[in-house]
Amino acid sequence: MTSAERMATEDMKSPAMSVLVRAVAGEVASLLRLEFARLAPSDVEPVLLNVKQAAVYLGRSEQSVQHLIFQRDIPVVRMGRRVHLHRRDLDAWIEKNTY
Repeated sequence: MTSAERMATEDMKSPAMSVLVRAVAGEVASLLRLEFARLAPSDVEPVLLNVKQAAVYLGRSEQSVQHLIFQRDIPVVRMGRRVHLHRRDLDAWIEKNTY
């Protein structure tokens, strides 16, 4: 063990250093809690969108999106009678129709 490591180890044994280390660790823990709270599950965007959400995403009306589905311009994911649109497919449709 080097003399610097020995001094650091001895300093960690002192009550003042112990208090300082605990204070810093507590502050770091508080900052991490705040950061994780900011990343709440509500911030996660769904990959599959219903027709209403897809209309908002594309800036179109629901009827317009339904027309695109009927014309098979946009692929859908069906879950029983429910229709969902994959965000990736919507992005591909946007790219395809960009000029």
